[in-house]
Amino acid sequence: MTVDRILRHLSTGQLTVSRIFPGKSLAAIELAIKQSEMNHGGQICFAVEAALGTTALLKKQTAWERAVEVFSQLRVWDTEHNNGVLIYVLLADRDVEIVADRGLNHCVTSDEWEKICHIMESAFRQRQFETGVIAGIQTIDQYLRSHFPVQHEKPVNELSDKPVILK
Repeated sequence: MTVDRILRHLSTGQLTVSRIFPGKSLAAIELAIKQSEMNHGGQICFAVEAALGTTALLKKQTAWERAVEVFSQLRVWDTEHNNGVLIYVLLADRDVEIVADRGLNHCVTSDEWEKICHIMESAFRQRQFETGVIAGIQTIDQYLRSHFPVQHEKPVNELSDKPVILK
């Protein structure tokens, strides 16, 4: 654990989340998820967290480990076809992680998920947070369309499309 990481986490708070993802951006992200899920049978969840707590920092928890924890807490795994996908953003670490359920993980390689994360992180470095998230959703949409095409007239929405702000 580096002092730099601890300082970043201590200085990154909820105001940072509000500044980077104002209500308008959150509404646009929710709409992008809603529109995407009309095209396939998969489920997309977006969660953003300002920073890790002290205990997690002392345990040297990584963004990936936290993303897996959030995947479970938000029950993204609890879909009929095991096709939930979590996009997790940890602002203090400037990190994006994608966790996909087992129904999709055998269809999409970890390298493909990582490419999506890099696309989003690149947009974030240019301060284009909303654009980066929506680009990630659109890329995930392509995989979900391919592997989980719509089976019913209207896809069932098993998870909320509303972005989750973790505190």
